[in-house]
Amino acid sequence: MDITQFVAGSREAAFLLGDHAAYRAQLARRLRTVRKKLGRATAKNAKYSNKTPVTAEEVGQNSEFLHLLLLTSERAWAHAMLMKAAHAEDNADQNITGSTRQHIISRLHKAIRYAEHVVSLLSEQTTSGASDTDVLEAKAYAYSLAGAEHFEKQAEGERGSDASPARWEPCLTNYSAARVIYSSLLKATKKDLFKEVLAGTIDPSIRFAAYQHRIPRTVGVAAVSKKFFPKDAALVEAVEKLDAAALKEDDPTALTNIVDAAIGQALVSLDAASAKLAETTDDSAARDRAAAYDGVLIASQDAVDATRRAIDELEKEGVDEGDPRMQDLRVTSLAVNYDLVAWRVGRNRVLIGSDDGLSFPPNPPQKPRRPRTDGKQWTEREEPTGRKLARLRERVALYDAILQSIDSVKELRGAVRDAGFVAELDGQRAYFQALKCLNLSHSHAFLSAPKQALALTNRALSLSSQALSAPRPAGDASAKAPKLAVSKQQANILKETLDNLNSHYRGVVSLAQLSSNSGTAAKAHLTNAAPVVERLHEYPASGTVDLNNLVTWPPKLKPVPVKPLFFDVAFNYIDYPGRTKHADAAPEKMQVDEKRAEEPKPAKKGWFGFGR
Repeated sequence: MDITQFVAGSREAAFLLGDHAAYRAQLARRLRTVRKKLGRATAKNAKYSNKTPVTAEEVGQNSEFLHLLLLTSERAWAHAMLMKAAHAEDNADQNITGSTRQHIISRLHKAIRYAEHVVSLLSEQTTSGASDTDVLEAKAYAYSLAGAEHFEKQAEGERGSDASPARWEPCLTNYSAARVIYSSLLKATKKDLFKEVLAGTIDPSIRFAAYQHRIPRTVGVAAVSKKFFPKDAALVEAVEKLDAAALKEDDPTALTNIVDAAIGQALVSLDAASAKLAETTDDSAARDRAAAYDGVLIASQDAVDATRRAIDELEKEGVDEGDPRMQDLRVTSLAVNYDLVAWRVGRNRVLIGSDDGLSFPPNPPQKPRRPRTDGKQWTEREEPTGRKLARLRERVALYDAILQSIDSVKELRGAVRDAGFVAELDGQRAYFQALKCLNLSHSHAFLSAPKQALALTNRALSLSSQALSAPRPAGDASAKAPKLAVSKQQANILKETLDNLNSHYRGVVSLAQLSSNSGTAAKAHLTNAAPVVERLHEYPASGTVDLNNLVTWPPKLKPVPVKPLFFDVAFNYIDYPGRTKHADAAPEKMQVDEKRAEEPKPAKKGWFGFGR
């Protein structure tokens, strides 16, 4: 029957658009509709007559009869809360007394009567068809309304002649019964709805009532609710049937106990969001994968805020730092803040690239959409240096954000006391700082500044050695959705890449120095300006060879001396002195020439007779 879902859903839908007045008007309209549907509405201009009470048989046949009772109870509750809210707006500095207070309490009492009627009907399970969970939900709803009535009586209204703290016991008893039942339902059904109910009104009311009852601050809400739980054997049996440990004392040594219900609710939402993030595919774009982190970051921030509020409440109450609740909240605060920073770093790592920016691949060339007017294909051009530097600038900004996030973890309370934890953070910071230096060296390499690139690479190499020797966290650094943790394999790959790149830049710097030295010597007209390869025929005067000037670097275009080639074309046509003529060959030559002259010549085509 989902009584809690029906009530909580009705309140949430109304409060999203208005206040208690809007909720009361909405309930009146729904009641009119349900009564017409069930044939219990008074006809227009007819005299009002009392209707017969709803029976268990009617509830078993049609659940609208159950909704009729719940809507009536909720309308009375909304009326009481409306009067309380109106007084808070008009006379915030005055207590609610007199007829207004009596009217509020009478509306709450009417809501309790209808809620108790629901409990009595559902208790006849064979007739109404209700389950044990439905009966417990109805009892929890009735207990919460009863606790609200006693709260209004004692808070600033009717106190009677008894001004002792014991007057708050009825309020604690009813709210404790509701809390234990909702906690058992939460453990059995795993529905977040019961967490919202606990964190909304029940837990804050128990805290205030316990404060008025002079209960020590060191006693938590769960312990108070178990202490003041009603001694009803049937109710105890029903609750323990649902949760055997519902009324047992908590283990003081347990570290997994969440002090505040709001924190537990936020942590459950965080687990659900992180599981949804793990389902994202690797084929999606980097920005799409980074956008998938938004839900996790929001849930993680909610957990941080809930922990901060819980700590502030205990500090306002004057709870000592040595109190177990305060210590649990301090540890929880450090854990949730570190988790928030880890998710932020993971989002930035996704934006940087799959390998954390270790490589810098060029962007694929983008061809214009429109074809060329001459019908030819567009030629692919290399990415301009300005765009490369812009991409590197974005990467460096992301690295700066990561380093700032890691530094913020050290500022958390209690973080610096854990030497191992600080060593892990230092190793992770060294890893990302080395990647920042690496990408800065790329920018200097594009600007033809090898000395600056070598200096940055050398710095990155020393940082990578520090990251490799640092201790590793217990989490999985190779998860599908990256966070702050860095695996040993990633640190090893970074160090090997930097070793190779460092050697490369050393060679480039050495060649640049040789080139500059050769140019300086040539300008000074020194005898040894020419490289050794061009002076192999000379014996060094000093007996040593200048190994820094072996060849010209970079090589220059210049002529190379070679042996000349002569082609004597006129040898066949000019009589040189001493050359004898062949007499018998002349007539034959003349005959051949005459035959050739008689043959018709083909017409010339094209320019210069070459044709086309």
